[in-house]
Amino acid sequence: MRLIRLLKHDLAREAGDWVKDGVISEAQAEQVCARYAVDYHKAQQRTLGYSILVGLAYLFIGLALITLIGANWEEIPRAVRMGGVIALTLITQGLALKVFLSGDKRAGEGLFLLGNLFFGAAIILIAQIYHLGEHMPDGILWWALGSLPFALLTRSPWLAEQSLLLALLWFFSELSLGFYPALFPIFLLGALYTLLSGRASVVLLLTVIFSLGLWLEFSLSEFWRLQGEELSADVSPENLIVAVSFFILLYNFAHWLVTRPSVTAKDYAAVISIWCLRFTLVGLLIFSFESPWEGMIKASWSHLSSMWVVVGALLVVSVALAFLARRPVFGLGIGGVFVAVLALITTSATTDYAVWLQIFTNFALIATGTWLVFRGIHDGISHYFFLGIMAILLTALLRYIDLIGDYIGAALLFILFAALLLAAAKYWKYHQTEGSVP
Repeated sequence: MRLIRLLKHDLAREAGDWVKDGVISEAQAEQVCARYAVDYHKAQQRTLGYSILVGLAYLFIGLALITLIGANWEEIPRAVRMGGVIALTLITQGLALKVFLSGDKRAGEGLFLLGNLFFGAAIILIAQIYHLGEHMPDGILWWALGSLPFALLTRSPWLAEQSLLLALLWFFSELSLGFYPALFPIFLLGALYTLLSGRASVVLLLTVIFSLGLWLEFSLSEFWRLQGEELSADVSPENLIVAVSFFILLYNFAHWLVTRPSVTAKDYAAVISIWCLRFTLVGLLIFSFESPWEGMIKASWSHLSSMWVVVGALLVVSVALAFLARRPVFGLGIGGVFVAVLALITTSATTDYAVWLQIFTNFALIATGTWLVFRGIHDGISHYFFLGIMAILLTALLRYIDLIGDYIGAALLFILFAALLLAAAKYWKYHQTEGSVP
């Protein structure tokens, strides 16, 4: 997956400089940008910065009006207060709809964001008038529900992001009071619809993935609570295992997306892939010590049956995606290793295996770092190259601090690191003659 897709708008603006310098023609610049589904001429106008500035301006207008109303709230008659906040919301949303339908979609989206802000303020202020505060998260829920239709109508990623963030705020508010937010999937579906039918948005994509994982984990916690436990935000070992399965599925999903003809799908694949790699390296670094493995082996696995059902379902989908992406060996290999390690830590009656699992994790770190280095050199992806180097250096540093076995074992490990880096350097030199160094 070419990470240049994450910087395609910068590439389009750089192409403008190449055209000015006479390096390439404008037609060639348009062809380069078309490859990544970027409008060369729009990119030169730097519309993203303009949109951000306009959006922030609308935000501060809303905050200014809310501050003025709030400061004089008690002096305003109740009827005027009630009618004023409702009228302000309706007028703003009506103006936003008119501007949006007239063809100025970006300005319309900005006004919708402002109208949604007024709608939330109206809920808070009306609740204050009539002393409605028995269950505070309900106000946030109605705010999120009121924002959702405009996101679906406009298919705007910014409006969908606003609605989903409000839903997340409601989600955590409900959990803090011991309630399960059963309506949360509505907002997830709305955001997914916007991702599939609206403009591409990496921010919304990452928020959806985070929200989906969060909903899955706490839904399992609710299921386990119904079996006799209290709903809790504490992370259980079963939750951690499901999270790992979820990331394996996401990584295979990213490789399946690469095979799609859509340019947006390929962009999303690059984002998902690189974040999965980053979290994988962080996870391997954490479990490169013995104590986390000891904690997993000693943990009380109270819901093994249901955990295996969820993990099995996620891995089946993951392997199916790997086959569709023409990577069956990778999908089966990762899934098989994960199942084997999971079976070991959930059935082992002794922590003697912890040190072997630590050694296995360190070799997995070395293998991953080496693969990233060679992949970065071979494919000319500098991010993979430096990520791999960082993984190897951090592993060496951690092993220097927390030696595996004895000093002889650590020395042998450092010699292995040196051999790997020398091999990578030789590989670099070979590809330098081929003209494909990152």
